[in-house]
Amino acid sequence: METYQTTIRDMPADERPRERLVRYGSEALSAPELLAIILRVGSSRGSAISLANQLLSHFGSLKGVAKATVAELSALPGVGVAKAAQIKAAFELGRRLATTTDERVVVDRPELAANLVMEEMRYHDKEHFKVLLLDVRNRCIAIRPISVGSLTSSVAHPREIFREAIAHSAASVIVAHNHPSGDPAPSAEDRTLTARLVQAGEIIGVKVLDHLIIGDGCWVSMKEKELM
Repeated sequence: METYQTTIRDMPADERPRERLVRYGSEALSAPELLAIILRVGSSRGSAISLANQLLSHFGSLKGVAKATVAELSALPGVGVAKAAQIKAAFELGRRLATTTDERVVVDRPELAANLVMEEMRYHDKEHFKVLLLDVRNRCIAIRPISVGSLTSSVAHPREIFREAIAHSAASVIVAHNHPSGDPAPSAEDRTLTARLVQAGEIIGVKVLDHLIIGDGCWVSMKEKELM
């Protein structure tokens, strides 16, 4: 028996995602509805909302969709490279917005530093190491990537960190790396690296203010834990 798939055009106007967004605002829409707007059209298998639900089910959550690569997304029937690219672009815009400021931010508390790197670093499957470069007023000059490690360890050397600091004339730095496990508890290696960085900074004349360990929506400040 031939079956007919419901499309968004077949839905009542006040139930369509785009019309609901215009009328009630984006915050009123569910994750599948927002994804459906990004996808724009569905496939022969169903509507854009149906395809959005398949994406969320296949990757387990919105976070899973955000972490998926273009290849992984486009492998799902009905998605394809074009829709996968649209999804990745939407998440990247959100990430950039979360980490972009109109002026140099004064970073005088650990939570402010964590806010600048959390949205990007919390989703990595490998350990990424970054350095926040600060001027004499503790304003953030730049955030620079240093290295990418493995699933369980980062590869960071003091010379790479302080090379960036010297190049940007930074007065001090805050270093940060993520734990792909989502647990930000500092490891023995984290403590050893922090001690090396503090020592190197004292020699060079660039103070290391803190070392942040980023987990999944949480973080630990080595300074607050009195581990440096």
